[in-house]
Amino acid sequence: MTDERRLLAGPERTVSPRIAYGADYNPDQWPREVWAQDARLMQAAGVNVVSVAIFSWARLQPAPDSWDFGWLDEVMDLMHAHGISVDLATATASPPPWLTTLHPEILPVTRTGETLWPGGRQQWRPTSPVYRRYALALVEAMADRYGDHPALAAWHVSNELGCHNVEDYSDDAAAAFRTWLRDRYGTLDGLNDAWGTAFWSQRYTDWEQILPPRLAASYPNPTQQLDFKRFSSDALRDHLRAERDLLRRYTPQIPVTTNFMVMGETKGMNFASWAPEIDFVSNDHYLQPGPQGRAEMSFSANLTSGLAGGRPWFLMEHSTSAVNWQSVNVPKRPGELARDSLTHVAHGADAVCFFQWRQSAAGAEKYHSAMVPHAGEDSALFRDVVALGRTLADLAPVVGSRRAPARAAILFDWDSWWASELDSHPTELLRYRAEALDWYEAFLDAGVRADVVTVAGLDDGRTDLADYDVVVAPVLHVVPTALADRLERWVRTGGHLVTTYFSGIVDGDDHVWLGGYPGALRDLLGIRIEELNPLHAGDAVRLDDGSVGTLWSDRIDVRPGTEVLARYLDGQQAGRAAVTRRPVDAGSAAYVSTRLGAAGIRPLLGRLLDAAGVGSELPEPLRGRVELTVRRSAEAEYWFLVNRTDEPVGLTGLAGERLVSTTPDDGAGTAAAQDTLAPRGVVVLARPRERS
Repeated sequence: MTDERRLLAGPERTVSPRIAYGADYNPDQWPREVWAQDARLMQAAGVNVVSVAIFSWARLQPAPDSWDFGWLDEVMDLMHAHGISVDLATATASPPPWLTTLHPEILPVTRTGETLWPGGRQQWRPTSPVYRRYALALVEAMADRYGDHPALAAWHVSNELGCHNVEDYSDDAAAAFRTWLRDRYGTLDGLNDAWGTAFWSQRYTDWEQILPPRLAASYPNPTQQLDFKRFSSDALRDHLRAERDLLRRYTPQIPVTTNFMVMGETKGMNFASWAPEIDFVSNDHYLQPGPQGRAEMSFSANLTSGLAGGRPWFLMEHSTSAVNWQSVNVPKRPGELARDSLTHVAHGADAVCFFQWRQSAAGAEKYHSAMVPHAGEDSALFRDVVALGRTLADLAPVVGSRRAPARAAILFDWDSWWASELDSHPTELLRYRAEALDWYEAFLDAGVRADVVTVAGLDDGRTDLADYDVVVAPVLHVVPTALADRLERWVRTGGHLVTTYFSGIVDGDDHVWLGGYPGALRDLLGIRIEELNPLHAGDAVRLDDGSVGTLWSDRIDVRPGTEVLARYLDGQQAGRAAVTRRPVDAGSAAYVSTRLGAAGIRPLLGRLLDAAGVGSELPEPLRGRVELTVRRSAEAEYWFLVNRTDEPVGLTGLAGERLVSTTPDDGAGTAAAQDTLAPRGVVVLARPRERS
């Protein structure tokens, strides 16, 4: 049985798999008389998995030499008695007050030298040997006590690693950074070459001279900044490995995971390098504010599937309704709880879980929604929770199926994200992820499926470019020689590449590719740019295809054989090429020199997809109004149709057995007509798998 199926099979691991459903469960916040009510309501809602003990270190270990496992024993037994599996946290997410009082040297330090004091959460240095010693002692105690418990289905390492402590500038971090740099470069000469320390008299003659990029008199060395971001992500990954290795030593039969945060602008952790370290990928996602919020949710779920290599993954946290950390926290509208949850299932999640089970009465997250709200079980929200449990039970046939590859993909790269947004650059307005999201939303508007894959996935074999006809690589800023060669080989064998402004500019050390932009991709694209030309905030340029560009406007010299797909009508580049495409053997390489936004990308994307022979699988009336995602098992394809609008959409002409159909009235009703997709609704069709 695979790790995913073991998790989903229940406490005894013998029943047929079904989609896991549950939440973070924090019984230590409540008196014991509430626990029995919790178990009853969990069964009513169809809950079959809970994450326990995430922030329970202070309760489990009240003092350095004192342990209190009795209450957790009761909870584990209670869950098992009610047929509920436990994803048991190692409880190392936040050290207890006695530990930070005894060892204040574990507290993180900011770039400006300020200490992050206790009172919140995650007040620990990822590189602190003192913290690591205490944390692993706790993990060992947990593994020893609960490794054979029948309720235990998975280990949950820490929680949202790096959410608040990803970059620590302490002396511990400085020492660990030097070790990391020695491993990376071997010699000081290698480091000096990579960092370009001939500039500003920065040449190092001793490893002890090297520090994290703390507050400096001017811009810190850019490669030092990039390497510190890489190091900081790796330091957290090293802590993940340390806990994982100990757990595997005690309980090799129990899968280990940790919850990523693939969402919004959470960029400090390179989850593409973390994913191979765990037995199954888990993610937390919260709807981002703004008009692209739901497109972002789909993008993040899609990227999580890419990190998992198309295998099923675990949605560890999202919200039933309002959160507590935005400037204004509005509740979800009817139908959105189900739509949001099923969007993740569509992209490969075999578990749907929330933060949290019972809404807290005290603490910083008391206004964050939960499965059981402050109003209790007699509430519309809890009724929607129960309805969603029924819907997920109906989706049992989907469990274990994988994402069906699309013909198009968006290539995502953490190095490019980090490096393109460093200081002392042509513009501070560039947002790497926003450009990627624009292209993703344009694919949604066109009704064309596109996977989100990573450069790291290409390197470790999780992703193969040969699987795709079209790859969009927005702001692919960091392009080492190996990546440039890989892209060219793929294009020459029939692939169609699309990239944008500020791509191909630097190598893996953040050194500029000389000879003109876009550097490593210049010859493949068949263009040359002598000088980068960002635009001021509020400035815009018109193109002759009717679109409007912002942020950037390159002066392109077009080489023979390269087509001009659009030109600038005004601005400094009036009359010059804005969008180009070069046929290369069986493929092509296109370049977009300005930010068009999703609306401007849409018609251009249509032309590029037509040239590549890629189209929508949806009937014309559904394109743009419905998001299609496909999962595939050995026997069937499962078409997830998500209504992106607040209006009903007709589904006439789409064949398949309807497994579920949600409505805005109750999240899982049957009021919608058989040939209609309700407003904000989801329909899942089971279709016989087509054999190639």
